[in-house]
Parts: sequence; C-alpha cells; structure tokens
Amino acid sequence: MNRYIIRILNLTLIIISACGPMHAQEAGDQLSAGMVNPGYVEKPAWFKDSFLDIRDDVNEASDSGKRVLLYFYQDGCPYCERLLKENMSQQNIVEALRSHFDVIAINMWGDREVVGLDGNETTEKNFSVANKIMFTPTLQFLDEKGQHVLRLNGYVPPHKFKTALDYVSMKKEKDGSFRDYMAIVNPPQGSGELHSESTYLQPPYDLSMRQSGKPLLVFFEQKNCPPCDELHNDVLAQPGSQELLEKFDIVLLDTWSKTPLITPAGKKMTAEEWGRSLNLTYLPSMVFFDEGGLEVFRTEGWLRTFHIQSSMKYVLSKAYQNQKEFQRYVEERARILREQGIEVDLLK
Repeated sequence: MNRYIIRILNLTLIIISACGPMHAQEAGDQLSAGMVNPGYVEKPAWFKDSFLDIRDDVNEASDSGKRVLLYFYQDGCPYCERLLKENMSQQNIVEALRSHFDVIAINMWGDREVVGLDGNETTEKNFSVANKIMFTPTLQFLDEKGQHVLRLNGYVPPHKFKTALDYVSMKKEKDGSFRDYMAIVNPPQGSGELHSESTYLQPPYDLSMRQSGKPLLVFFEQKNCPPCDELHNDVLAQPGSQELLEKFDIVLLDTWSKTPLITPAGKKMTAEEWGRSLNLTYLPSMVFFDEGGLEVFRTEGWLRTFHIQSSMKYVLSKAYQNQKEFQRYVEERARILREQGIEVDLLK
C-alpha cells in the first residue's frame, strides 16, 4: 500500500481516537470555531500541503520547474506574522513565490513526522534543531538536488525578500553570492554614514590580542543601509541597550571595505574577506565571540529592541552553553519580565 495512504489512514485513526466519544464532525466544528494555538496566523492557501518527505518535495518541485522553500515558523512570532501579512500580501512577491517555489511550512516546535534529505525520519522540532534554526522566520531555499542555495535568518523587508526570490529563482548562485547580487541589483539607500562610536575598538584591528576579558561584538554594516541607521538611531538608543553594549569589546566594520584586520582566530584578511568567509546574508549583522575568540552567536535579520537586547544578554550570561535554542531563551526571558509586571513589546 502506498505509504502516503498509510499515513492518512493512521492520521484518521489518531483523530478518531483523540476525539473519544465526541464525533469527528464535532471535532471539526471546534477547529473551525478557532480553537488553535495562541498567536496562530493563517498561512496562504497556496502553500504546499506537504507530507514532509523533503526528498519527494524536492523532486516534485523540480518536475514542475520550481524549487523548494522551507519556511520555519512558530505561533506567536511577530516577525512570522509580518512576513505573512506584509511581504506575502504584495502581488509581485506572491506571483514570484507561486510561480517559482513550493513553499513548505515547518513548525519549529512541531511534532509532525519529517523525512529529511538523508532519508531519516524525525519530527519538525528535531528537524529544526538539526538545521540550527535560531530565529523565526527562517527561510531555506533548496535547489533541484536538495542542496542549500540560500538561507535567510529572521525577517527581511519586502524589497530584500523579493530580491532573494529573484536570486534563487533565476539560479544566480552560479554567478556569485547573494551579497554581491544584492549590491548590484538593489543598492540600499540610507544615511551614507557608519555609526561608529569613540568607545568602539579603533584600527588597527588585532582581534586575536584582546586583553579586556570581555566578549567581542562585531557589527558588519555598510554606509547606505536604512536598517543600520534604525539599529543605531533607535534600537541601540533604547533604555538598557547602552548598558549592555558597555560590557562588550565592540568593532564596527564596513563589510565592503578593504580595512585590514586580524580575526579572533589570528587570520589576516580584510573586512570584506572576513564578512564573506562568515557567509553573512543580511546587513546589519551582529556577530558575537566569547572571551577566547570563538564565535558563539549571531543575529541576521530585522530585529527590534527586545530581541537585540536578548541577544546581548544571551551572550553575556553564557546562556548559549546550556540553552542551545535562542528562541526558548527569549520566551523564558519574556515570561519572567511579564511576571514582574514589565510590559514586553516584541516590535517596539
């Protein structure tokens, strides 16, 4: 018997069993009445209704002249909601997605069965851990062989999201990196300035010889970058941000510059070469290193104050040593603050 039919039959038995004396029709009525997880946001109807065998999904997409886009999400995620409501409400983005991609949603805390590209069966949450999903939304683009073409960690605004769709759908990875493609086809407009401070480390940069005993925070930015302006003029100007920043050694680099430096690992290269070696896909990126020079965390994507401050606390407290999943750390921090009567606004 076809294994998909077996799965459907098993799922039907599970639903009937879970309903107990309640009829299946009554269970369906409750679902339609809105009994869903808090923060649930309806996904577009054109998302693929997948059995989550990623191998089959890749083959089916390829047969249709498409590629697979894995959308990792969680209920209650304001960035996921923003992606669905703002980005995926724009006609040119919807047309690009429907024409060139099979979009498959994966709940990073979910228990549905997933068959990975290696043929091993797992669950959504374990599949997310294996793929090192730290932020939601995370978008993974796969080519016709299931190889990773591009990964976007966190929310990106519509114009950059559309550029990523063009890059993958036109197979531009054969011509160069997404960073280079972005610089050519979609140069951002901004203040034209880097937001360096006198308290930041100054050149020449030898990041392998630091003596402060502090962790290191490296900002990778560029001069024409509205999100960089927003990060420094708004997010890092919010109460509490400056106190956290003072606990780091900080370097701000123009990611396209030829500024010479020595990395924490002792390698001589330029800022551009270092950024490229780190496979950064979004500006600004914040890359955190421990006191010994080992990278321990990074942020890539549009984030507001609560998540930026949580990122700094995550590193300063060394919570990453015991809590490998940043999102769980964020949820726990938000819960503690709310219990103390402190308002938590994830988009402030």
